[in-house]
Amino acid sequence: MSEPLKVPTMAEFMAQGKQPEVLFWVGCAGSFDDRAKKITKAFVKLLNNARVEFAVLGTEESCTGDPAKRAGNEFLFQMQAMANIKVLNSYKIKKIVTACPHCFNTFKNEYPVLGGNYEVMHHTQFLKSLLSEGRLKVEGGKYKGKRITFHDPCYLGRANNEYEAPRFLLRKLEVELIEMKRCKSKGLCCGAGGAQMFKEPEPGDKDINIERTEEALETKPSIIAAACPFCNTMMTDGVKAKEKETDIKVMDIAEMIANADDL
Repeated sequence: MSEPLKVPTMAEFMAQGKQPEVLFWVGCAGSFDDRAKKITKAFVKLLNNARVEFAVLGTEESCTGDPAKRAGNEFLFQMQAMANIKVLNSYKIKKIVTACPHCFNTFKNEYPVLGGNYEVMHHTQFLKSLLSEGRLKVEGGKYKGKRITFHDPCYLGRANNEYEAPRFLLRKLEVELIEMKRCKSKGLCCGAGGAQMFKEPEPGDKDINIERTEEALETKPSIIAAACPFCNTMMTDGVKAKEKETDIKVMDIAEMIANADDL
């Protein structure tokens, strides 16, 4: 039996008169989607391994408002944002880390004008800093030499110009990274952004996630690495549509690092 994951809440820290190093913002997908919960657990395992003092908001966490804003409901977005800012500021939160690029982008770029000013990091950036500081060790393990392609999340890459952190982590895993034709600043969306995740696509010749999955399959990978729960869902659905799920896995980079040494 593996020992249970330690996930303290901000309320528990507050009761002890302590402040965590970072607040881990889990996000809707990481909290409620069964697949994304595995990413959350993998990241928590890494935080515990690195002895990072972190906390979550637990039941006090609500949606950042990203889907509402992208779908055009600015009023609902501001209501959700203001409620979150009130909670975050009451706890005097300074630093937030999240495994969701949508949450990351919204905190970083949309919250400051509403009074929410925080240092915001995507989990790949935070893991990179833990490695650079020597607090976390990563060795190739079971992924060493495996053919991997990485799908850039829109809100990490093109929206916030972060292409290096996820690739730095993959290099640490000693994988054979094969880039897709469209990558980095020329990357293609998985099809979930702009609240498209929560609706059926408009009629057309081909779904975006199928188009993107085909580009990934061209690299002949054993794993499609992702860094966003939405991308993970869309690429997984694409791999299933192509009937390749027995050969090709879609994994978050945090999961790969967390179980690299599992035999």
